[in-house]
Amino acid sequence: MGGARGALPHRRPGTGRRRVVIAGLGDSGVLTAIRLARHFEVVGISAAPGLVSGQELGFRLTRPQEWARDYWIPFDRFRGLDRVRTVHGTLTGADLDARTVTVQNAAGAEHVEPFDTLVISTGVRNGFWRVPDLRSEAEVARSIRDGHELLRAAAAIAVIGGGAAAVGSAANLARTWPEKRIALYFPRDRALTAHHPRIWDRLRRTLTELGVELHPGHRAAEPADAITTGPVRWRTGQPDTAADAVLWTVGRTTPNTGWLPAALLDEHGFVRTTPELRVPGHHGVFAIGDVAATDPLRSTARNRADGLLARNIRAEAAGRELRRYRPPRRRWGSVLGPQPDGLDVFAPNGRPFHFPGWSLDRVLRPLIIRWGIYRGVRANAPLD
Repeated sequence: MGGARGALPHRRPGTGRRRVVIAGLGDSGVLTAIRLARHFEVVGISAAPGLVSGQELGFRLTRPQEWARDYWIPFDRFRGLDRVRTVHGTLTGADLDARTVTVQNAAGAEHVEPFDTLVISTGVRNGFWRVPDLRSEAEVARSIRDGHELLRAAAAIAVIGGGAAAVGSAANLARTWPEKRIALYFPRDRALTAHHPRIWDRLRRTLTELGVELHPGHRAAEPADAITTGPVRWRTGQPDTAADAVLWTVGRTTPNTGWLPAALLDEHGFVRTTPELRVPGHHGVFAIGDVAATDPLRSTARNRADGLLARNIRAEAAGRELRRYRPPRRRWGSVLGPQPDGLDVFAPNGRPFHFPGWSLDRVLRPLIIRWGIYRGVRANAPLD
């Protein structure tokens, strides 16, 4: 499993087009596939039966049917993927000399997919909502419903973590079920430490207005990757915390790179990249999304780097110069997700841009997201 360091191979006889294999069809992989489908023969490999986004956890847990409309989308709903062949399976190996990846299906049978260009976008495992397991549509639906039902039945919920998933979950839980006791525990003196301080200042007021109890300086002794019941033990010395349900959003991410040669990975298991999103020393191999060690925040997953990557893949195939990715210094974007009064999207400088509530179904979803970003999404609702 070495690396091909010479020029890219010639086009495959009889096809006339280079084959791009996209390993992982999460948010970044789907967007990259859509951009490349008109120019190459594209094959996408996914352990899920559609796009099951890792975004907006609080929205998913409190309003699962609404969330599924925009964040769980079967591949055949994307008009931009009509030219893409999707393979439902898990990746088990990559041979960069032979330029193939190995895929295992639900029955345990393996086959190889040859490539001229490989895009690694297999993401990370993060809690119970972002998993690399091979899943059917029924299993995806069950996991979404189960999380909602566990929290709906709880009178007291402890949310553990200080990132956007934790803050967004606490706010959505409190807004959806104001009769419940919601408490947010985070390890530092403030949450959202990777965001601009203005964002936490604003959202701290929102959480307080919603009745969320805020507990800084709490670091759990035994973090979990599921919704559990109490008590929660703290290694920072506080008394144990009891709760009917404990929502763990502590940011423990494990890259889905066990199928790759170790030489491609950094010391934490993420895929090393150049500023052009290319894997060093391997022509025709690129990485994007949470799996790519582009910068400390691995920000290509949230900064629409799919456009740059697609351009660089086309440029490399044509022998042109590649462009560099310039990461932001802070996280940005939505934190709470859609709310009754609209959606706030925060810029890297902490300033919010507000989409009013009326615009979400008239402008944002149909025009900006479904046509502007995804280039057409057919109607359907997987949880109906």
